[in-house]
Amino acid sequence: MSRIGKQPINIPAGTQVTVSSDNLVTVKGKVGTLTQQVDPRLAVKLEGTHLLMENPEPGNMDLSAKHGLYRSLVANMVKGVSEGFKLVQELVGVGYKAQATGQLLELSLGFSHNLFIELAPEIKVTTVTERGKNPIITLESCDKQLLGMVASRIRAFRRPEPYKGKGVRFVNEVVRRKAGKTASSK
Repeated sequence: MSRIGKQPINIPAGTQVTVSSDNLVTVKGKVGTLTQQVDPRLAVKLEGTHLLMENPEPGNMDLSAKHGLYRSLVANMVKGVSEGFKLVQELVGVGYKAQATGQLLELSLGFSHNLFIELAPEIKVTTVTERGKNPIITLESCDKQLLGMVASRIRAFRRPEPYKGKGVRFVNEVVRRKAGKTASSK
């Protein structure tokens, strides 16, 4: 059995969870509303302020893996609609800029042209550019999966390189640095 799947999900005050007959879990909170289709072989039970997922076939390895997966997905939904998720990225490099206008993010990452990214309406983006500091991009959403996908797409334009550390990185991310070439002494 999945250790993660057996843990109950605590539902905070102000969050509503409904489970339909076809295992469609809907979570509503102050930040938003999310839905997730759960494998029909798993039993989803709502008991007071806890949500339980039960695996009726503990010997089935595929179902045990999905047991933990769906428990984690629903737990992230509950946390997302009650608190929300936030990712902060910084642009390290000379001339790198970021500017947000509504749901359009404009990035200047050293290419011959600026990059424009249209973000989903569920994501709130803010940018901060201070003199003498790296530009900061802050992404906020109730959907952790969508937020991670957008952040990795932004990071994929200019990954941090190992020699100078230039590129798009998460705040407090440690970039493994390599030593440059040194002149050989003969």
